[in-house]
Amino acid sequence: MKAIRTFTVRTVLPDELAPLGRLAANLRWAWHAPTRDVFAAIDPDIWDAVGHDPSRMLGEVTSERLAELAADPTFREWLDRAAADLDDYLHGPRWYQQFPEGARDDTTNPALPSAIAYFSAEYGLTEALPQYSGGLGILAGDHLKSASDLGVPLIGVGLLYRHGYFSQTLSPEGWQLEHYPEIDPRGLPMTQLRDGTDEPVRIALTLPGAVPLTAHVWVVRVGRIPLLLLDACHQENAPELRGVTDRLYGGGSEHRLRQELLLGVGGVRAVRAYCELTDHPEPEVFHMNEGHAGFLGLERVREYMKRGLGFDQALEATRAGTVFTTHTPVPAGIDRFPRELVERHFTRDPVVAGLPTDRVLGLGSEDYPEGDPSVFNMAVMGMRLAQRVNGVSSLHGAVSRGMFQGLWPGFDTSVVPISSVTNGVHARTWVAEEAQDLAQRIVPDSAEFTRPEGWRKITGASDTELWEMRRTLRGRLIVDARARLRESWRQRGASEAELGWVDDVLDPDVLTVGFARRVPSYKRLTLMLRDRARLKAMLTDPERPLQIVIAGKAHPADEGGKRLIQEIVRFTDDPEVRHRIVFLPDYDMALARSLVQGCDVWLNNPLRPLEACGTSGMKSALNGGLNLSVRDGWWAEWFDGSNGWAIPTAESVSDSDRRDELEAAALYDLFEEQVIPQFYDQDDDGLPKRWLEMVKHTLVSLGPKVLATRMVRDYVTGLYHSAAQSSRLLARDGMAGACALASWKQRVRAAWPEVRVQHVEVGGVEAAPQVGAELEVRATVALGSLDPDEVRVQAAIGRVSPTEELLDPELIDLSATGAAGEDGTLVRYAGSIPLERAGACGYTVRVLPTHPLLANPAEMGLVTLPAPPIGMGDGVVLR
Repeated sequence: MKAIRTFTVRTVLPDELAPLGRLAANLRWAWHAPTRDVFAAIDPDIWDAVGHDPSRMLGEVTSERLAELAADPTFREWLDRAAADLDDYLHGPRWYQQFPEGARDDTTNPALPSAIAYFSAEYGLTEALPQYSGGLGILAGDHLKSASDLGVPLIGVGLLYRHGYFSQTLSPEGWQLEHYPEIDPRGLPMTQLRDGTDEPVRIALTLPGAVPLTAHVWVVRVGRIPLLLLDACHQENAPELRGVTDRLYGGGSEHRLRQELLLGVGGVRAVRAYCELTDHPEPEVFHMNEGHAGFLGLERVREYMKRGLGFDQALEATRAGTVFTTHTPVPAGIDRFPRELVERHFTRDPVVAGLPTDRVLGLGSEDYPEGDPSVFNMAVMGMRLAQRVNGVSSLHGAVSRGMFQGLWPGFDTSVVPISSVTNGVHARTWVAEEAQDLAQRIVPDSAEFTRPEGWRKITGASDTELWEMRRTLRGRLIVDARARLRESWRQRGASEAELGWVDDVLDPDVLTVGFARRVPSYKRLTLMLRDRARLKAMLTDPERPLQIVIAGKAHPADEGGKRLIQEIVRFTDDPEVRHRIVFLPDYDMALARSLVQGCDVWLNNPLRPLEACGTSGMKSALNGGLNLSVRDGWWAEWFDGSNGWAIPTAESVSDSDRRDELEAAALYDLFEEQVIPQFYDQDDDGLPKRWLEMVKHTLVSLGPKVLATRMVRDYVTGLYHSAAQSSRLLARDGMAGACALASWKQRVRAAWPEVRVQHVEVGGVEAAPQVGAELEVRATVALGSLDPDEVRVQAAIGRVSPTEELLDPELIDLSATGAAGEDGTLVRYAGSIPLERAGACGYTVRVLPTHPLLANPAEMGLVTLPAPPIGMGDGVVLR
């Protein structure tokens, strides 16, 4: 029986119900409650049984029921309204369309990009389309949905994994087990991209040995956004290549490399095919969501070289229109392939033809002191192929600047050209309908929620109304948790007769804490178990108990993560506490929604600063939950002392076991002394007034910040717009700008060894200067063959770190005041620095190349300092 093959039979809808097909085919239903209500009305029982998936719903409903609905004028009118609303959403002007188009050659008011291509290895759009493993995919899904809501002309690109990530169950001993159910794309809300002869579009790559790899393209409609998913599982490929798109993050190095080649190189080719067939505008900006998609840059270099550019010129043209977002705060989270494996794919029968192999390998080379010359680093390649790089929170931007400082030698960490755009969440996906309804009653115009003023109006909700909503959401989570827990115990071998206790698990009137995430060691799933007796006392307190709902998956190859899950499961199996703490397997979007909506407190205790951003706590906050978190990721940026609680950290403690002990104790203290008392401190009406004040303050302080629409706006205005402008400037006059910039960079690199800071002196201050004084700086700089307008000379002042770096220095451009020698190679510069901060300070002078087409002064990685650097050590002391 294991040889059985599955297929999907599609429903034939009556003509009167044809709009149902359009509604089901566009994933807008995943975040649009009125559309889901239409499908629920067809048959509520089937709707619940298929997990609220319209495509499956239409496959299960009987023809008799469809005929009945086709004859029902009330339902048809309802359906037509829903279809008209979708049409208006898809074609009406939105935020992006409000900007003036401008002309491509108008540099004073340049147009926004005609389109953006967004590449990600995973997308969390709905549990009905399991193409995600965790935060990266959920973020990518929220990015697409919010881009759609804003009218941003974005094209998503990814892979179609026939087995998704994995489904998780538990063994009787509490060990994680993985299952890989097969996905049939014909039963999912997607269509195959076909050419003018109705043949599937084929995206072709050549692997070593002239082995062909082809992929079909499936199109998922995410509101206004087309998402292109490449699929290698078809008969035209050799059997061993059909598995290239089998599992997300599965297989060994060569398997993963093939996946990433298909995503990057094949993804660009899929975009070109899609735009040609549909007349969609060609993207001007390409956004890599992590290094998995890095090879897209090489394909774009090839395209430019095919137009007659040399490699260096094509590289500049590619970089100008490319944005790279890094999500990992730890080197272990970066894809690094054996150098020889990548070399094999770009030498004989190269995947991307026409590129010099040594230059390709150089892009991913860790050619810096801490690097490993034997590996090819995908994040490093992504950064070298992108003119604009960002982290996903302010703290993560700083961490990334430290991680990748080796790419910009000679620069202080603070000026490494990696910016940040803090992640956000798609509210309509994650906020409970009850909360959305309450908000809409108070603030009918949803546009007001882009500003704090709109959120302040929410505080007009009565405490009783807000508390009842919270109890409703908590109760729904408990019903869901009991059902999932019962099913988990059945899968572990328990009989129904043994599971009567599950009916009393959790309580809708008890303070409920949520903890759910991937399970790498740094997220510290088991920190709460550090003092089990103390935790048990809180869970079983007869007057003010605590209850905790936990979920999470470990990577199939992560034995350490699986041991952590087993440890927490064994604790939750204890009959003494199992009614107050549960572990729910198979963490997916449906369970995530239930958790972030129902929990009163969202717990997050990673090792700081190893959380890039983390967005689950944002979702909880939008549902009226409070955060209890280590100040890492986004919480380090937006915790204000009153919108939740910050767990103190012991980062200075080098002993990891001791650090965990201290931070766990701090966590218990917060629960016992603040969180629990505040929740149960209720007035005569049963309302926790102080708690509800915190909830309202949280909504006002975090509401406008944590929205993914804010995040996408930041990308559009801060990165996409400037990337498109740079790309257009380089493409002018037959790519003259790219040619000129490449030539200028080559000349500057050759001449840079001649650049020297020969003399620096300061004046204008006394021996003990005061705040408000100005430090006059004069420098003499040897420029060699460079002209003064090709360099930027700056004075920098700031506090000095133990490693003699300037911390957050103030930078002042010095002006050229004349030649210092007859041959013109020595130039004098002068300027003054206002002394605005008291304490011990250091100063120096630095010289950098400058050009109008550079996105950042540090872009080229060239800087000249005095030898030795001045002003460090003795420095200046401000009184």
